[in-house]
Amino acid sequence: MSKVSPIQRPYLACEIATDGVVAARAAEGDRTFEMLVGRELGEGVVAPDLTEHNVLQPEVLARTIGEVLNGAGGKGKDVIAVLPDAACRVVLLDFDQLPPKPDEADGVVRFRLKKSLPFDVERARVSYQVLPSDDGVRVVAAVGLATVLDEYEQAFRDAGYAPGVVMPSMLAMLSAVEAAQPTLIVKVDAHTTSVAILQHDKLMLFRTVENNKGKPLDGEALADEVYPSVVFFQDTYHTNIERIYVSGLANASEAITALTSQTGIEARDLVDEKRLNAMGAAASSVAKSQRWRLAGVMGALGS
Repeated sequence: MSKVSPIQRPYLACEIATDGVVAARAAEGDRTFEMLVGRELGEGVVAPDLTEHNVLQPEVLARTIGEVLNGAGGKGKDVIAVLPDAACRVVLLDFDQLPPKPDEADGVVRFRLKKSLPFDVERARVSYQVLPSDDGVRVVAAVGLATVLDEYEQAFRDAGYAPGVVMPSMLAMLSAVEAAQPTLIVKVDAHTTSVAILQHDKLMLFRTVENNKGKPLDGEALADEVYPSVVFFQDTYHTNIERIYVSGLANASEAITALTSQTGIEARDLVDEKRLNAMGAAASSVAKSQRWRLAGVMGALGS
């Protein structure tokens, strides 16, 4: 996985999910969507997991990636690859300080990650960002088993594209959220529920849990799953969540109602009509029933 500045990012992004692949091309100035293409994936093509074989039908996945990226078009073959959250792990680490030399800092981060991973960190790819905190520095680390990431990257290469930037879906999506006030983001897919809290545009909390039997939670169960994170944040930082965004659900109304009722904070769909219109004609023309698929590529492209 890679971390690069927005200026260096490709203008093509493609997200792989269990049930589909979506690709978008951004304009070179304002990064609105110039083209947006999606295709469904049949059951059994991709099975996201931290340690197990993920791409079960590589030829099908590569063909689908090629179809959506060729449809999205563009001048180059560099692409931001957005992967399922279940295939990666995001960990927040706090340090008093890190060694100034990158190699030494990498060793310290990897040593701390050992306790957080179900696999040997030496077999993993680690990408991290160092942020200042009140007590030192906070590291936001994205980790994936090298063999798992290789499967997805090879599918892009087989489709004729170069996955120069690789990131999990939730981290990609967070780039689309402005959070001056404490903001809770909930993202649901077929395998996981991810919860993040941002404050002053800094990541304060991140957790991903597996969904029961590989199915998204209903509204009440989702609210129950999310609520402890709200309480933890408010008790730890002595401030209240002010906004809640929901993403990844084809029909988010039940979850929005349950979250609003459980927390007393108004929840809303992250990709609403206003945000669709801001992303440009290609996005706003997407049927309302499909907009829930767009958050990952939207954030990856900086829209």
